[in-house]
Amino acid sequence: MDVLALEAKGVKSDAPPPSSSKPRPKAPKKPKRIVYFEVEIVDAKTKEKLLLLDKVEPSATILDIKSMFHKSNQSWYPARQSLCLDPKGKPLKDEDVLQQLPVGTTATFYFRDLGAQISWGTVFLAECVGPLFIYLMFYFRLPFIYAPKYDFTTSKHWVVHIACLCHSFHYAKRILETLFVHRFCHGTMPLRNIFKNCLYYWFFAAWMAYYINHPLYTPPYYGEQQVKTALGIFLFCQLGNFSIHVVLRNLKPPGSKTKKIPYPTKNPFTWIFTVVSCPNYTYEAGSWLGFTVMTQCVPVAFFTVIGFVQMTVWARGKHRGYLKEFKEYPTLRSPILPFIL
Repeated sequence: MDVLALEAKGVKSDAPPPSSSKPRPKAPKKPKRIVYFEVEIVDAKTKEKLLLLDKVEPSATILDIKSMFHKSNQSWYPARQSLCLDPKGKPLKDEDVLQQLPVGTTATFYFRDLGAQISWGTVFLAECVGPLFIYLMFYFRLPFIYAPKYDFTTSKHWVVHIACLCHSFHYAKRILETLFVHRFCHGTMPLRNIFKNCLYYWFFAAWMAYYINHPLYTPPYYGEQQVKTALGIFLFCQLGNFSIHVVLRNLKPPGSKTKKIPYPTKNPFTWIFTVVSCPNYTYEAGSWLGFTVMTQCVPVAFFTVIGFVQMTVWARGKHRGYLKEFKEYPTLRSPILPFIL
């Protein structure tokens, strides 16, 4: 009996243990293996090897690579660098990600020095502050501008005073927009361009102001009616231009470079977006057209025509960019003038 009892216990002891309700812990997943990149930076002109970066993370952006390059070459800060995949190719965007570019784990970038840079905000301020003060110098007839007997005198024509107010308002508005409204896609531009831009705006401001504030200036042919009509056009277009700038600002959150299609809002001045891609240029041209009619001055007409030609070039470029980037972009829109241009 004892033997049988022992055998029975042995059988029971060999039986599998009852299944537990608790799940077995899963084995920890092995971390994914990161494939690092090797980045070589080469001078686009001389083909000289400038830097070799080892173990660059695949998620690194072009801006990150520029910052790494800057650490080894302090004179070439990121805004001054242009990196391309081809010696004569287009510059890569700062937000481009390394692993999304058509390169292998060993990538070669061609470097071009863009020269000393300056912020767009500084350029805009320099362009606007100069004309504002230059025009006022002629308006107050400071010495050595006209004959000595006219120093610090006041024009007898009321249109001259209105023209000064309009000119000052325009550039004061642009200064305030630069400080509080505009958000620039490109942070900097070559320093050498500021001299060209300032020369253009400052020269025309002096040329216009010299004739409008001249002691022998004659008022417009149709007198008060012409001035009031032109003043209405000028003010209407100034308000429209400001409204468009606000819409464009609201499309770009701070620090974002994502482009969106601008559409009309409840503001009637923005309804022109239904037929024009760049109505800020349309309103700007309209402002100077009104100023030309108001003053009936040849230098102002020259400035208006040249400015319109340049703004048309910019508008057509932006219009092409919209069509290329957005498949759903409204086809009814024209670059600067509805159904014309």
